[in-house]
Amino acid sequence: MPNNNYCLILAGGNGSRLWPVSRTTRPKQFLDILGTGRTMLQQTYERVAQFIQPDHIYISTNVEYLPLIYEQLPQVSDVQILEEPVRRGTLACVAWGTVVIAKTNPKANVFVTPSDHLIQMDEYYRNDILKALDFVREQKGLLVTGIKPNRPETGYGYIQVDDRNEIAPGIHTVKSFTEKPNAEFAEMFIQEGDFLWNSGLFSFNVEVMLSNLYSLVPEYQTEIPRMMAEAETATPLLVPEFFNSLPNRNVDVSILERSNQVYVQQGHFGWADMGTWASLYDDVPADAQGNVTLNSKAFFYDWHNNIVRLPQGRTAVIKGLEDYVIAEEGEILMICPRKDVAGMRKMHTDTKFS
Repeated sequence: MPNNNYCLILAGGNGSRLWPVSRTTRPKQFLDILGTGRTMLQQTYERVAQFIQPDHIYISTNVEYLPLIYEQLPQVSDVQILEEPVRRGTLACVAWGTVVIAKTNPKANVFVTPSDHLIQMDEYYRNDILKALDFVREQKGLLVTGIKPNRPETGYGYIQVDDRNEIAPGIHTVKSFTEKPNAEFAEMFIQEGDFLWNSGLFSFNVEVMLSNLYSLVPEYQTEIPRMMAEAETATPLLVPEFFNSLPNRNVDVSILERSNQVYVQQGHFGWADMGTWASLYDDVPADAQGNVTLNSKAFFYDWHNNIVRLPQGRTAVIKGLEDYVIAEEGEILMICPRKDVAGMRKMHTDTKFS
């Protein structure tokens, strides 16, 4: 049987929520946040390459990050790198990636993953994703992998599972999607017990995705044929000239939340989105005082529930803080209450234009 499994790694984000460590010039997917010796992108690629053959793994990234891709993944060929001249959201990335892979293999089943997630159990991850790819091959659908929540997180989207409609073992239809609820609703979702976090991991058969793009996004009724023609003649590395004119949209909102061919399974592999300081604090083990130290040297006195990330060669000596982020990179040291997301955003904006 031919190997029809492929992967599309999304690596074009600018990682602004993890500022100042993650910068536009080198966002978080290109960093070794936890001190493992490998960047988030390298870990993602190497994890997927354990069960999808390397020449079936494609990378979607912004054109300004091509040097970082070549530096960190020298084993990936040019035809596996899909550059974005401008950011047009995940819908455009997935659409172009689907077209390129479909032209290579019209029977392809594709697993899409961001490049900045923490996965704790690789073997369970492999099993769950292969199960998803087998399902979309047989069912010809779109399958989202959700994660059982362990707290009322307001920074993640939620998927409500239809427990009464099991399509295959462990795979159900979807009742609803909710994007980043407030604290009250997040707590209610936890209590109800039939909600999963939307991990951003999903799988599909290329025929089904192309059909959904064509039927659910009116602009793509003309763009998909143009993409197909472009893929016939161009090196896949080259993004269509009309990429700049594509609508700036999210694939979740445009396809997954609207399609009648979407299903969900629960992942069992230990997952965290490394997107914010709050999520890092919640998902990385802390010491006895509740403090998280990320690949940093620090001495602490009478401090609790903080997170610190410093460059190599720097040492922090801290006394009397509680619930703070202490993060340094380059010329910027940020010290901010850990839950003050708006304050961090303002700091980022103010320093960017100072």
